[in-house]
Amino acid sequence: MRIVVISDTHFMHDRIAIPDADVLVHCGDCLGHGTLEELEELDRFLGALPHTHKILIAGNHDWCFERDPEAARRLVRNAIYLEDDGVELNGTKFYGSPWQPWFFDWAFNLERGEPLSKVWAKIPEDTEVLITHGPPHGVLDRTIQGEVAGCEQLLKRVEVVKPKLHLFGHIHEGYGMVQNGETLFVNASTCDVRYAPVNEPIVLTL
Repeated sequence: MRIVVISDTHFMHDRIAIPDADVLVHCGDCLGHGTLEELEELDRFLGALPHTHKILIAGNHDWCFERDPEAARRLVRNAIYLEDDGVELNGTKFYGSPWQPWFFDWAFNLERGEPLSKVWAKIPEDTEVLITHGPPHGVLDRTIQGEVAGCEQLLKRVEVVKPKLHLFGHIHEGYGMVQNGETLFVNASTCDVRYAPVNEPIVLTL
């Protein structure tokens, strides 16, 4: 299975050359202001892409999924939207979740500790491809100020589940890949720290 991963496109999706693949995964922050109108336009864009399957999760900029979830879900016709939910494609089990440790006053914030532990406990142990918006603690999560911004509770759950792939974004300056044990961690942030969509989509074979 060929998977292409993008994240943090911030409504600049039409400026990105997306390679063909069996599955396109977007790890959140797909919108600019997080409006339903932006989401409707994004869905049209996704519908024109040739990928057999498209998976979308929300990020902290994607307000409409938190503020008006029913309307937002209705607008996603050309992708599989995952919010603390999973899907099996060609025998491979994907699971997606939008939450991250409290980050200013953006969408899908939760306090570190027990609130996030409860969310990550929902990740099934047979998950093969985990998609979150934010990174786990200490993995491709260092900000330009030197802060390690990832979630400690997410890292603990990943160490239990041991997915083959953990795909995320959120920390633009963490773009890249690193193998740790059985899991390949991928920060697919398309935008750099200046919000320029300069990072290439990441193509993987599973």
